[in-house]
Amino acid sequence: MKFKCDGLELSEAIGTVLRAVSNKTTSQILEGIKMVCNEDKLTLTATDLEISIEKTIRADVINNGETVVPGKLFGDYIRKLTNENIECELNERNQLKITYTDSEGCLQCMDINEFPQIKELEKTKFFEIEKTEFKSLINNVNYAVAIDDSRPILKGILIETNSNNVKAVAVDGCRLSLSNKKLVMSTDDFKLIVPGKNISDIVKMMDDDGTVKVYVHSNNIMVDLGDTIVINRLIDGQFINYRQIIPNDFSTVVTINKEQLEDSIDRASVLSRIDKNNLVKFDIKEKNLMLTSSSEIGNTKENITVGVKGNDINISFNSKYFSDCLRVIDNPYVKMNLNSPIQPCVITPTEGNDFVFLILPVKSR
Repeated sequence: MKFKCDGLELSEAIGTVLRAVSNKTTSQILEGIKMVCNEDKLTLTATDLEISIEKTIRADVINNGETVVPGKLFGDYIRKLTNENIECELNERNQLKITYTDSEGCLQCMDINEFPQIKELEKTKFFEIEKTEFKSLINNVNYAVAIDDSRPILKGILIETNSNNVKAVAVDGCRLSLSNKKLVMSTDDFKLIVPGKNISDIVKMMDDDGTVKVYVHSNNIMVDLGDTIVINRLIDGQFINYRQIIPNDFSTVVTINKEQLEDSIDRASVLSRIDKNNLVKFDIKEKNLMLTSSSEIGNTKENITVGVKGNDINISFNSKYFSDCLRVIDNPYVKMNLNSPIQPCVITPTEGNDFVFLILPVKSR
């Protein structure tokens, strides 16, 4: 095995596949990156058995071959050589000799036979969506994915397709986020649960041009980004029945300027963050919303003119949860849909149905 390539291209490719290198593995081979050079290309692959990433770059291949290098160590080394033209050669002792200008280094490689076999999925069942829409779909909900292991199913994002639409849902026990987008096409109606962290990493790899096809298998999805292919294992199980959680009728509906609300919450939460409770109180009366927060060292009040239909209400929320959802809403106005101080608030844009956010209130003293 012997090839030459650009240091920057190789470093960027390593950075891409390192997203799939396991941080908590007892198997040393899963810390490696498989490299295969053939004809005029070099293909790098990494996997933690849940997600697999394959990246292909151009290379001047002198001898075809393959090996497995220590992933993070190789990445750290090549990152120092982004301005160099690099030559890599595997010797008879399974060591990779790395030559650049008048210098060289050497890394001991791993046993290629121990690296997991990764099969590319069939491309018969899929849904297709504009890349910008898919990125928005995932980014609109990924902050509401659970981060603890008490309910593993909630560490995933539910993706449902039907006809020409796709819906993504995330729930962490205190809030729910739902996003709707249009599809270009779909071969079937799909319902799958994708690990939230992994699908977020996938959209970070995408540019904004054109469409992407998500191929669906029984327990995996495959996303083909041209020179990058990602295969991700799905989460098995029954997702929470989110439709039962979202109320249909409300006794109070508040229409408010999104930017004003966002700025006011950010200011009001400065003091609440000091006590680490992030609690902000919403006092809605007539055409006014007063936000208050307090801590041992002070308090603050913010007043906003709003439109109100229905009853006055006094309710408290975790300010971070509110800020998270407002950050991804593009509409200049939002609605707060409420029933009582102990029932969830549903936040929606005033126009369209692209986004629904639900947040549970916090009991205040």
